[in-house]
Amino acid sequence: MPTADANIEILPSEGEGGQIGESDLKISYAQAIPFRLNVGLEDSGSTSTGKWQASATLSWDNIFSANDLFYTSFTHSIKRHSDDKGKRASRNLSFYYSVPFGYWQLTANHTVYRYYQQVFGAFENYLYAGESETDKLNLSRVLYRDAVRKTTLSGGFWSRHSKNFVDNTEVEVQRRRMAGWEAGIAHKEYLGNATLALDMNFKRGTGVRGAIGAPEEAYNEGTSRLKIITLSIDYKKPFELAGQVWQFQTGFNAQWNKTPLIPQDRLSIGSRYTVRGFNGELSLSGERGWYWRNELSWNVGNKGHWFYWGLDGGRVSGLGGNARLGHHLMGTVIGLRGGWKGFYYDYFIGRPIRYPEGFSASKHVLGFNLNYAF
Repeated sequence: MPTADANIEILPSEGEGGQIGESDLKISYAQAIPFRLNVGLEDSGSTSTGKWQASATLSWDNIFSANDLFYTSFTHSIKRHSDDKGKRASRNLSFYYSVPFGYWQLTANHTVYRYYQQVFGAFENYLYAGESETDKLNLSRVLYRDAVRKTTLSGGFWSRHSKNFVDNTEVEVQRRRMAGWEAGIAHKEYLGNATLALDMNFKRGTGVRGAIGAPEEAYNEGTSRLKIITLSIDYKKPFELAGQVWQFQTGFNAQWNKTPLIPQDRLSIGSRYTVRGFNGELSLSGERGWYWRNELSWNVGNKGHWFYWGLDGGRVSGLGGNARLGHHLMGTVIGLRGGWKGFYYDYFIGRPIRYPEGFSASKHVLGFNLNYAF
């Protein structure tokens, strides 16, 4: 528990049956305040609904004295002069709860997202809005664990539904309701001071919870009975050079589709979370693809402030919103991130290296992420 302190003492064995040379472990557990508050500001939004995003997360540790964790997070856009003109905003509210029992862990998550934006027409203006809700229930079990590795199997259920409105009137043809199950396996391995993490997941859409067919099914361009396989591989290696601490990390993410996918389920690249160097306003998307992120960072003066350089690339294929433009993106970024007491920061500047002809990309991309934990 983040808000708990545990003190472990090794004492001579005093219980019945204690043998010479054996020891007892005395664990003292103390938790002063079970609550944590984190506030943040970043510019990862869109100019159509608000570029700047302010957030607050409240966590409550060990609610039922079962090492359980609950948190709720709220994010809201902050309108700026550089955003698109007119009324526009977005907000996101999420709830999360997890509880372990033995080698098992149960997690539940509920997220609500809403946005609106004013659209200017030739003769009149109208307000376009949307809302979506996502639910997840997952059960995982540690299959194997020792000092250097851990393997976990997980499975659960998910549901997602969304609606769109024009001047408070629902656009029924855009209504979506999907649900299904997913299963995955994860493995983490310590290779000396390096860490290797692998994660594979299969996601399936079914007809549960009132799921309805996708409009794209009429043209074989999507389905609510989706089948998606995802894979992620992450490697992290710290090392010393010239008396300074460095770190290299690389991450590969891929998606394969076994059915046609609607836009919400396709893989999109061209943002700070996929291929850096692009502002995220326009992305390449496809039913399947991959992206590869690489980063070399230097702990400046060993003070916890990391100067980093990143080089990313990705490719998508299959049906996608910008498939006619091309399939590849490559970008680079340099930045500085770190923390001091409860404050965390990340400032960066990126630029595109490779993108298709006709793809709108800024020459340089600036970004930041600020957080403070109470």
